[in-house]
Amino acid sequence: MPEQRDADVIIVGCGVAGMTAAHRLAEAGISVIALDAGPRVDRNEALRTYRSALVKNPESPFPNTKHAPYPTVLDTGADAYYVQDGPDLFKSTYLRLVGGTTWHWLGTAIRLLPSDFRLNTEFGVGVNWPISYEDLEPWYVAAEAVLGVAGSGDLGSPRSAEYPMQPIPLSYSDLQITQAIAGLGHEVTITAQARNTKEYDGRPACCGAASCIPLCPIVARYEAAVHVAKAEAVGVEIIDNAVAHEIELDGDGLVSAIVARRPGADTLRVTGRLYVLAAHAIETAKLLLMSRSDAVPEGVANQSDQVGRNLMDHPIQLSWAVSGRALGQYRGPLSTAGIDDTRALASRDARAAFRVEFGNDGWTWPAGGPAQRVPTLLAAGLRGSALATALAERSSRELRLSSMTEQLPDPSNRVVPDFDNLDSFGLPRPRITYSIDSYTRGGLTDARAVHGQIFAALEADEIQHRDDFEGAGHVMGTYRMGADPAMSVVDVQLRAHQHPNLFMLGSGVFPTGGTANPTLTIVALALRAAATIIDDLPNW
Repeated sequence: MPEQRDADVIIVGCGVAGMTAAHRLAEAGISVIALDAGPRVDRNEALRTYRSALVKNPESPFPNTKHAPYPTVLDTGADAYYVQDGPDLFKSTYLRLVGGTTWHWLGTAIRLLPSDFRLNTEFGVGVNWPISYEDLEPWYVAAEAVLGVAGSGDLGSPRSAEYPMQPIPLSYSDLQITQAIAGLGHEVTITAQARNTKEYDGRPACCGAASCIPLCPIVARYEAAVHVAKAEAVGVEIIDNAVAHEIELDGDGLVSAIVARRPGADTLRVTGRLYVLAAHAIETAKLLLMSRSDAVPEGVANQSDQVGRNLMDHPIQLSWAVSGRALGQYRGPLSTAGIDDTRALASRDARAAFRVEFGNDGWTWPAGGPAQRVPTLLAAGLRGSALATALAERSSRELRLSSMTEQLPDPSNRVVPDFDNLDSFGLPRPRITYSIDSYTRGGLTDARAVHGQIFAALEADEIQHRDDFEGAGHVMGTYRMGADPAMSVVDVQLRAHQHPNLFMLGSGVFPTGGTANPTLTIVALALRAAATIIDDLPNW
């Protein structure tokens, strides 16, 4: 017999959406059980693992378990978690751990633009959101307070309140770029970040450790582990290593239970009055589609055939060069500024908008840290102090630019469970069909041109542009929000059209992706949905 547990609200997924919502619900006196497929993370152990790792990438500090595997940037061939159908590779990854993918996020916390909510109306492409920017703006304010966002200016999104903290200052590199490109017609803006510039919410100010990806050693950058602790402090029961694999329905089409497998333990069956799925855009879609029965042969919440479809990312144009002037790279947060005016281009009817990010991390992403250039300097005959001086001088001038590009929803871009390709826990791996269309490729081309202008202004050499796009880790759109049940999965309150006691959180609900990193919008929507659940629970 499976182990039975019960609470008012059952949440699947202990990342930033699930935990911020769980905390709000428990504060309101609601009993909550939250399941996560993966284990808990010990920060000190993760730091030690990262320091000793031969290959350092976003996932290297964290456990990747047999029962809750996740994709990594090193996935290749038969060992990869994704089953890829192409024609393009889907390159974005995520973590299956208590605390979710914010363990290794950069911390960028910017809002969508008002025009992002009405893309079809203004530009004739994509779809409109069923809510407006004005509807979500108060929840953006709440989300910024919850995360602790430091920023300045509205970045094109009107504000009703100031940021909780003053911004991270422009780096020396940012100031040099600003001076160099003054005649190009682009404004350099400070990036809003969920990173403390003073003690906030019991966490210290940023110390400039320059390891925001993959791990902030002092928790100056917000991560969902903060709300794991907050949620447990107010009574949320978190069950780790519990891989949800089935959603049960009753005869009226309501969710009646979530069934989970646990390694080395009995099956777990949890019941509640309301249920919340917050297990990431790929894992939530996979769970819904795995939960097939005679009553719902197409899967749970999938009467529209939209679950798993409209998979989006922010494909990135990555470029790097050696500046003609010293930039003082490899200091502070990995990025503190960029160009935001390219997010609101009038050409969005034909070509994707994009946002340019300035890196403070030199060539770490595209070509590794400064040590990777030592063999070249040795081959040039440099030794001792001459070698050290040359390496320091060059490292100061290494610059990385990356532009996140808008991608339109396309129903043929999708994820489904592959029942013929099981993971080591016996559950389907995600099968992904994905392509980048001409709209997005046009934006990537435009971004490369802007990168070239910046490099020229800096009198840079050794200019390189990645030929193919990179993944941003911003997985969106697989159970989208909409007013029409025939074309969407959840309504404006994030309630499943088909199952009134089921809610879904996370970037899977995004109808379009715009050019803003999604985390702040995820939290704003999660807080909004939590308020709906608090009001709605007495009716169940």
